[in-house]
Amino acid sequence: MSELFNILSNSNKDIDNQKLMDYLAGKLSGADKHEVEKWMNENEFVNEAMEGLQSVTPEQVPLYIQQLNKQLSKQLGQKPRRHTYKVKINLIYALMAIAIILVLTIVALMVIHKLK
Repeated sequence: MSELFNILSNSNKDIDNQKLMDYLAGKLSGADKHEVEKWMNENEFVNEAMEGLQSVTPEQVPLYIQQLNKQLSKQLGQKPRRHTYKVKINLIYALMAIAIILVLTIVALMVIHKLK
């Protein structure tokens, strides 16, 4: 369950997060840099995410990750609100409809029986 609360725990299987951070900081060698750029070209979502990350300074990234983890854990920790009153109202309408149909059926049978 703790894995769910860490937004970067299993974020990408192809390239590790440290390599992405090093790419943004310009610390990668030519081969590693080429690997990251190839991965970005193959995946449009990753390319857009990297463009967004480039607008943020590397010092701010851990702060944003911490905020995202905090929001994620807060949302996952909340219990979903139950709408039992809607279920009760729908059940009442269903029971009323069944009762009306039964009454109409009995009246129709009595009318048919009296006509014979």
